[in-house]
Amino acid sequence: MNEKTIHLTLLALALIGLIAGLTLPLLHFQVEADLIWSAATIPVIIALTISIIRDFLIGRFGVDAIALVSMSAAVAMGQPLAGAVVAIMYTGGNVLEAYARGKAERDLRSLRDRTPRTAHKWIGDELTDIAVENVAVGDELLVRAGELLPVDGHLLDARASIDESAVTGEPLPVARSRDDLLRSGTVNAGEAVRFRASAAADQSTYAGIIKMVEAAQTAKTPFIRIADRFALFLLPATLIVSGAAWWLSGDKIRALAVLVVATPCPLILAAPVAFIGGVSRAARTGILMKGSAALEALAQVRTAIFDKTGTLTEGGARLTTMETVPDLAADEALRLLASLEQASHHVLAETLVDLARRKGLALSHPTEIREFRGSGIEGSVDGMRIRAGSRTLVLGDAALPGWAKAAAASADDRSALAIYLSVDERLSAFVLMADAIREDTPAALARLRASGISRIIMVTGDDSEAANVIAASLKLDDALADKSPAEKVAAVEAERVRQPTMMVGDGINDAPALAAASVGIAMGARGATASSEAADVVILVDRLDRVAEAFSISLRTRSIALQSIVVGLGLSGIAMVAAAFGYITPVAGALLQEGIDIAVILNALRTLKGPGLHSTAPSRPVDRTWEMKEQASRPYTSRR
Repeated sequence: MNEKTIHLTLLALALIGLIAGLTLPLLHFQVEADLIWSAATIPVIIALTISIIRDFLIGRFGVDAIALVSMSAAVAMGQPLAGAVVAIMYTGGNVLEAYARGKAERDLRSLRDRTPRTAHKWIGDELTDIAVENVAVGDELLVRAGELLPVDGHLLDARASIDESAVTGEPLPVARSRDDLLRSGTVNAGEAVRFRASAAADQSTYAGIIKMVEAAQTAKTPFIRIADRFALFLLPATLIVSGAAWWLSGDKIRALAVLVVATPCPLILAAPVAFIGGVSRAARTGILMKGSAALEALAQVRTAIFDKTGTLTEGGARLTTMETVPDLAADEALRLLASLEQASHHVLAETLVDLARRKGLALSHPTEIREFRGSGIEGSVDGMRIRAGSRTLVLGDAALPGWAKAAAASADDRSALAIYLSVDERLSAFVLMADAIREDTPAALARLRASGISRIIMVTGDDSEAANVIAASLKLDDALADKSPAEKVAAVEAERVRQPTMMVGDGINDAPALAAASVGIAMGARGATASSEAADVVILVDRLDRVAEAFSISLRTRSIALQSIVVGLGLSGIAMVAAAFGYITPVAGALLQEGIDIAVILNALRTLKGPGLHSTAPSRPVDRTWEMKEQASRPYTSRR
């Protein structure tokens, strides 16, 4: 017989005994009501005694001991009705606890229920169903319309529509392109697509979600452990107050009333229920807390440290400005530049080519290519001589024409990458590329400050010029540039000495710093496995506002847990004093205490819900090809 069944059985016996003791004498049955109530209470006393001894042998001690003393005293003092009421309250509290925990863990059960069981694997030209546990890295798989993706993998088809709501909280399907990472547990919202497995089932995203939420069920936070230790002092305090009431008044019933009203059976359970609820709520929005200890630690953070590239910024250069000679259209200038860049091996060449193709521009095949290492490239495109690169390569010592001066000056002021383009020896276009600040970064940082973060700094491996531009734009408290991974760790440890600190990053090189922080938060949407493993919190959607959301959830969860314990114990203390002065009878005290217990647990369950996300920013970067962004910076110091 499992524990839940035992509690239900004991509750049923206590209820039947209470009702029988009240009704049978009225029906003229020759039975003593006190005997019936005693008989209904004793099985609960026996079961509770066994439970307390078992817990004591493994080093645990709780406030259930007060319930044992109060029921035993009630029977011994000839007040079995009060004992029966306490028995009902105690067993009912345990049933309520089981319900509360079940409600808080409903998200985990739904996660388990959604776990993929099979995968469709291509073996040659034949499609075979295999157990998801047998999927190996590199297997080519098919996922049909409406099916769950069984493992993480990279898309092999040109495009796919994926419903990621179960993993990231994003309500609308997301368009994915060839080679994009697809996560297990998401749903194919379009036609059947092929993808190549990049992780085994137990190492994939969905398995990680389940493991993290399971950890939250069993890991005790320092806050919860403090609540457990408090129980060690509650029993002797209750006995002292009870004894004093008896000694001063000479009325043993007052002593019993104190014992009964001080029986907060499920009260200390409010904290674990609250923290499990907070972890579950976070998981629904794409925020994975690795146990409730991580959630509580996050609530105490007062300094936030951010990596720059890919965290505060979009993590890749994009075209932010294009100025052209008056007789050349911007699209034509981009077409010529991208056509030439097809022959380049530079890191930005692919960005320019992809941009031109997305705009539907027809690229030409370049010929007579000559690349100048560190400066640029030249060649022929459609019979025209095209040169692209640094100002020295393209213009030499010649002065800038008027139409290009303002744009070039902005490049000098903003630490951005400038590309000059000439057509048949004539300067024809000026292009500025930069690693732009994420669209949701300013709002996310503002929300963190409003929530209690007193210090926000940036630690980056980029040069100080680029770092200072970002820091000034975002009004950061400090910016530490040119830092190696080891120096990032040292910076995090220095801040941690001052006050609890969280580190937010997305790259493999951020993993040591994440591990060194009070709380490490990994922007895991881009698949940085090392940083995700080192972190305490993983953000599965590529949005910085979820960091602020995680902090808000942690603050609210800890606040609700504290409310439940402090208010509940405070009310119990007031009731004990009232009982000691004879204002509360044992039966009334039992009813009053159970009302307090129910109230605090229902309050703890509020962590399952809360205010919605404060940001509606898109989950993918918005394409503002020709927009000048004052907040831009670059990760490169020269064209080549």
